[in-house]
Amino acid sequence: MNPKLYEINTRIWIKQFGENAKLRDIPFDYFKSLSHQGINIVWLLGIWKTCYNQVDQYCFTQELISEYSKALPDWKKEDVIGSPFSIDEYSVNPKLGSEEDVIILKEKLNSAGIKLFLDFVPNHFGSGTKYIREAPEYFLAGDDELFVRDRFTFFKSPFDESKIFAHGRDPFFPAWEDTAQLNYFNEDTRSFMINNLIKISKLCDGVRCDMAMLELNNVFENTWLGVLNKQRYAKPDSEFWSTAISAVKKLNPDFIFLAEAYWDLEWQLQQLGFDFTYDKKLTDRLVAKTVSDIKAHLNADKEYQEKSMRFLENHDELRAVEKFGIKESLAAAVLVTTIEGMRLYFDGQFSGKHIKVPIQLGREPEEKTNVLVKQYYDKILNVTKENIFNEGDWQILNAMPVSENNFSFENILAWQWKLGDEVRIIVINYADCTSQCRLKFCVASSRSEILLIDLLNEVKYLRAIDEINTVGLFVELKSYQSHIFKVSDAA
Repeated sequence: MNPKLYEINTRIWIKQFGENAKLRDIPFDYFKSLSHQGINIVWLLGIWKTCYNQVDQYCFTQELISEYSKALPDWKKEDVIGSPFSIDEYSVNPKLGSEEDVIILKEKLNSAGIKLFLDFVPNHFGSGTKYIREAPEYFLAGDDELFVRDRFTFFKSPFDESKIFAHGRDPFFPAWEDTAQLNYFNEDTRSFMINNLIKISKLCDGVRCDMAMLELNNVFENTWLGVLNKQRYAKPDSEFWSTAISAVKKLNPDFIFLAEAYWDLEWQLQQLGFDFTYDKKLTDRLVAKTVSDIKAHLNADKEYQEKSMRFLENHDELRAVEKFGIKESLAAAVLVTTIEGMRLYFDGQFSGKHIKVPIQLGREPEEKTNVLVKQYYDKILNVTKENIFNEGDWQILNAMPVSENNFSFENILAWQWKLGDEVRIIVINYADCTSQCRLKFCVASSRSEILLIDLLNEVKYLRAIDEINTVGLFVELKSYQSHIFKVSDAA
């Protein structure tokens, strides 16, 4: 399967249904409309109870204030509600509803043919979490020497100043000061987090695991080696993810794990049991617009491709139309929607939103719908919700030159989907100039001609099968234009 996942920033999005709307208040028609667009999974980002007591301390740095003003010029202090990744505990944020509301919501989604994803943030809790007080042994402890040397990475417990802990961090960036780092070399911590994961799995169909590579033994050791040596913690024999995923899948074999992952560790996480991993490298290559690198990427191992999650934007990224440009973003949208793997779309992407909203804000600016973008996405989604794009066999095609001195074929990306007798041919000119190529592909027909129905542009072409089999189908596309052909017998 090659599912389509729709990410929603829940705390902002839910306000369209009423200022004090709860999860149970979302009308069923909303989910039906997503289903009609071919969405298979909804990811509700940020439904867990967070550490509101830490907002004033950590969410008004000069850098964040600048981001708030850029995204939402009329922002007020009450609009700042803290990061959804600064979790107090895995209970539903009371401002959004209750556990029962989530169960009702999941039933609505499932009845519309949509699965529900929720967050699992394995690396840390909020720095004001109740667990700092109730179970400090789960967290990575520091000492006075470390605190004096690095007050950005280490902090005193808000419940007991004699205890010092590390903030969560990515080894390549400064620590996230609104978080408290869990100690993954402590078996009690691992058991605690697996129990949280099992609890979450009873409310949804899958989880998106934040920064999933940080819990890998080698990564955790390299990030925190000095602290771990001081505390005399040894590297565990097993990987956390292998144990955790097995524990959940033993209870629910169909539960889906999606890893946010970088640093070429995606394959390792797939081998540990993740069903899908982020494919940020493809996003970066699409931004760079180097077609040869994109082609090489799409020629990677088939198993890796099938378990990759493709995206143009999400809550961490610039909006697609801002990052790529409108025309380029639509060509990229055809690409990510018609290749193997999971496809992610962020709420507002289909209407062409431009503004990246900081995750700490609880309100977003009003933006007008870009009619061109909306209509194009409507067409892409309608075409690709057919079963062939979910269960068919995908194969990349080689664009060939039309003449000896015409190198524009290098700008063209092409592939096919096959399911039984059904065939779809996708061709994309990923360049800022008109490009030409020839394509060969297998045609199962006893006739001399076939009909190519361009489902994206609503145009039909009658072409000779002999031409396709010998020199190849001639294709010419203007800058960042695409075809999605349905191959049919000529009438």
